[in-house]
Amino acid sequence: MKPRLKPLSEQIIVITGATSGIGLSTARRAAARGARVVLAARNEEALQQISDELNNQGAQSCHVVADVAREDEVRRIATVAIERFGGFDTWMNIAGVGMFGKNEQVSVADMRQLFDINFWGIVYGSLAALPQLKARGGALINMGSETSDRAVPLQGIYAASKQAVKGFTDALRMELEEEAAPVSVTLIKPASVDTMFVRHAKNYMEGEPRLPSPVYTPEIVAEAMLYAAEHPVRDLPVGSRSRLSSMGAYHAPRLLDRIMQRFMYSGMESNRPAHDRADNNLYGPRADLLERGGVGGKPRTSLYTQATLHPVATKAAVLGASLLLAGLWQARRRA
Repeated sequence: MKPRLKPLSEQIIVITGATSGIGLSTARRAAARGARVVLAARNEEALQQISDELNNQGAQSCHVVADVAREDEVRRIATVAIERFGGFDTWMNIAGVGMFGKNEQVSVADMRQLFDINFWGIVYGSLAALPQLKARGGALINMGSETSDRAVPLQGIYAASKQAVKGFTDALRMELEEEAAPVSVTLIKPASVDTMFVRHAKNYMEGEPRLPSPVYTPEIVAEAMLYAAEHPVRDLPVGSRSRLSSMGAYHAPRLLDRIMQRFMYSGMESNRPAHDRADNNLYGPRADLLERGGVGGKPRTSLYTQATLHPVATKAAVLGASLLLAGLWQARRRA
């Protein structure tokens, strides 16, 4: 059964990681378009503030304090959504954490904690969402990364968690399709995004981490999330670099190895001394309610992603440009 997804204005959307970065941007944009939203994160004060903000603007929202690394707390998100709004139409697993450092430097305890959030949090969220989504139809949207297809040095355990997310999401999609469940399953794969990711990450390096350029805006990722809530789509790379990275991983993995060995180390460690290493969100929340983190340079939107999200307009623009060029060529020949 092909999933039939409602317009955003008719949807109830659950968003984990809703108090920062992509999750915060998505929550604001979904509410602005008429969706009722269920916001989940670890930071109770920030959740209350963003929920009040949206409600004061005429939206309908509620919030749930939950650590996605705890299955019982994730299931409570679904319970609150059902009690408050009668169910939900889209569930977005966005919550995640980062880590910088060589694999030999990173403690196994920190690796496990990152996996508990980035991987098991998405597993718990997906399993909590499925009974409702299978009963009424809807979308499950999981946050992957360009590293879901291609690992990078200095973020090895993060990349491993995102590749695990991809494997789980792909298998789940096939299982749901085989039983004709009315559920769309999408994996979002952004490249570098200007959020609080760097500031919140656990850092083992001597210098302050940074993201390799180009760095994209969180708004373009939020638009991809909302597109997937209305359109059944398998994967959505965000940023042309994400698409190119996937292609390189498939067609020329050893060449990409060498390119990354040459450029990625300097691209991810700055000359600035690292900030307080204890100031990270691996084991608890930190400063929230910021969509952007100011990671350096001017973040950009993505023409590639815009074209993906607006295929009809893109085809019309390409056709119009082609006709214009053809007309100019004919006029030049006559002249």
